[in-house]
Amino acid sequence: MSIVDGLVADLTDESGELDALVAALDDDGWRMLTPAPGWTVAHQIGHLAWTDKVAAIAATDADGFAAVLEDGATNPAGFVDAAAERAAAAPPAQILADWRDARAALADALRDVPDGVKIPWFGPPMSAASMATARLMETWAHGLDVADAFGVTRAATDRIKGVVHIGVRTRDFAYMVNGLTAPTEPFRYEITAPSGELWTWGPDDAADVIRGTAVDFCQLVTQRRAIADLDLDIVGAEAHRWTGIAQSFAGPPGAGREPRRDGAEASRR
Repeated sequence: MSIVDGLVADLTDESGELDALVAALDDDGWRMLTPAPGWTVAHQIGHLAWTDKVAAIAATDADGFAAVLEDGATNPAGFVDAAAERAAAAPPAQILADWRDARAALADALRDVPDGVKIPWFGPPMSAASMATARLMETWAHGLDVADAFGVTRAATDRIKGVVHIGVRTRDFAYMVNGLTAPTEPFRYEITAPSGELWTWGPDDAADVIRGTAVDFCQLVTQRRAIADLDLDIVGAEAHRWTGIAQSFAGPPGAGREPRRDGAEASRR
């Protein structure tokens, strides 16, 4: 199995688990508010459907994606939310069917992207592997919002490594979108997988270190939990600063989330 095939398989599995969580919902369930302000379950799934569809267009039809960019330029700050609003207005069965169709088309499109070809996107162009990983990250994050709406804890799997990888790779992006200068020295990341394996990035002797579980780290970089709710060991002034702005998703700085519990605070040195 190629790297792209493996990542697409992970994306397919992640999407399938979220699908199983929403497939049997009644209309009231689809209208349930999630932790994302103003977004219901319908907004969450509708957003995934729209983004997967656009990603498939980007991977197969450069002119078609250019038209999407042109349309988005008329409302650069709000076109993503506007698309979610349109999607959420559809009947739930249609939202779910659209998402299933979009993610199947995307999986086929990514497998067919020739080696070395970059897919245009709203930010820098990316490889098929990077696109699959980005879609995995977003599916995991929006899936967490849906699970939180219903008080459900989804079992973590090692496919979350793709989300961790994006969190590590987007370190400097988080500084940039916040108007800050990224440090020149790399961080050390020591992240414990759901299976218990230790995943590491960066040099052993780095002055700035982030340690913790993969789930907590991914909740940090997707801004699904406040730092006070996470059990992370953060060493060094720059690591401390980065954890306050960490952001693995595209766009302007995210607002983050309010703490969920009182008196909790990440371990920092």
